[in-house]
Amino acid sequence: MPKVKVNGIDIHYIAVGQGSDMVMVHGFLGNLAVWHLQIVPQLRNSYSITTPDLRGHGYSQVTPSGYTAADMANDLKGLLDTLGLRKVALVGHSYGADVCLYFALLYPERVSKLVAIEPGLAALVHNRKDKNWEGWSYWVEKLREIGLEVPEEKKSDLSYLLQLSLETPKVFGPARGLPRNREPLINLIQNTTLIQDYEFIGELTLEAVRTIQTPILLVYGDKSHFLNSYHYLRDALPNCDPVLLPGGEHFGPLEQPEELVELIRGFLSTPSAHVPAPAGSSTTVTPGATSGD
Repeated sequence: MPKVKVNGIDIHYIAVGQGSDMVMVHGFLGNLAVWHLQIVPQLRNSYSITTPDLRGHGYSQVTPSGYTAADMANDLKGLLDTLGLRKVALVGHSYGADVCLYFALLYPERVSKLVAIEPGLAALVHNRKDKNWEGWSYWVEKLREIGLEVPEEKKSDLSYLLQLSLETPKVFGPARGLPRNREPLINLIQNTTLIQDYEFIGELTLEAVRTIQTPILLVYGDKSHFLNSYHYLRDALPNCDPVLLPGGEHFGPLEQPEELVELIRGFLSTPSAHVPAPAGSSTTVTPGATSGD
């Protein structure tokens, strides 16, 4: 399992495939396996794909701090520099999409195109900290369905719900139904600044989002609880093709991999010229078509 020293820490990655360079970045408390279950096998004949484990995740080194999107974006730059990747297509999911947006803001010359799947955006975290955010009740109900009750005072406690969720069995892939390896993830939650760092805005402010010129495919499920982020980014990003996948929730790479593969192929294979969607509009497309088609 290859590792490289980046910003003084060991970053684990996998590189496969042939063709133009693509880097895929997983989300919060995940690892690179999210891409390799179904998506990488379908794209590796067309792209040279690099999938890193974010710091503290998977087989990358755990550090006490350094988990902001800014930190992760600079880790990503260090990885690309070390591997000699000058300009790549980026694909990110959830917090990984936040990291990719931050990277595109700081290093636009290093990104050809960006596929942002369900970014949350720290600058919008206030929406998700509200006790009335619909994601809390959805999360609590999912836990109740498998027999895990949440005390009333904990129903909007992110750290508590994350740790309780780690008691659920795996849902996707060949390990479906098996217990999770909880200890490394609990260590991340309890003994690092990961939770606090998730809320760090840094340079990726709501105003800065409007300056990102990279062509971006913005993908959410139409049942996602992050749709307030979708609505903002859809209207703010100047070179954006917005997509709502019918029936999708938040974990598109696992829930709807076939649809995502088709969207990624279509977006990366078309010219960068973009026809912006009308302000305030919402585009729902079927796989194989983006809003600019």
